[in-house]
Amino acid sequence: MPVLSSQPGLEDSTVGGLYQRYWLVLLTAIRQSVASQEDAEDLLLDVFLAAIENEALPSMSAQHQEAWLRRVAYNKCMDFHRRTARRPAVPIESYAETLYDDEDLSPEHRALHREELSQLREHFASLPAAQQELLRLRFADDLPCSQIAVRLHKGEGAIRMTISRTLNRLRDIYTKKREENRYV
Repeated sequence: MPVLSSQPGLEDSTVGGLYQRYWLVLLTAIRQSVASQEDAEDLLLDVFLAAIENEALPSMSAQHQEAWLRRVAYNKCMDFHRRTARRPAVPIESYAETLYDDEDLSPEHRALHREELSQLREHFASLPAAQQELLRLRFADDLPCSQIAVRLHKGEGAIRMTISRTLNRLRDIYTKKREENRYV
């Protein structure tokens, strides 16, 4: 998978040189932990993206650089396993067989589900953009509060509090709409 090596000038950069030396070793190590070749290649890419972002890497000795790359690869594999444990992949064939047998997927239930999604979109759109982005990062992108805090340059406690307040605000919007509809 020496894709990066074909790019001009990459061999001269520190990360390019590291990639040249360690991509196969790291891919082999990652592959021992991850079943899919595609997932292993994605994780390898993540390792070298982290290397690009690490400003201290060029000043390390070759031995420390290799150790750092191996540690990052190990951590990326652990993150991958945590993510897949939370959201295990289900073969589509096994799901397709039950698709039409499930009573919850009757036309009435699907129509109700679409209506609920429409209400959620409407209520979500009434939130300020910053709160929308916060909920999107937490629930759509499935990022933990610590990563959101780093990304937004805020404290983790502040992120947790803002998410809690935003969810309470969304709940209040639902309650208010429900009461309005009750009297209509």
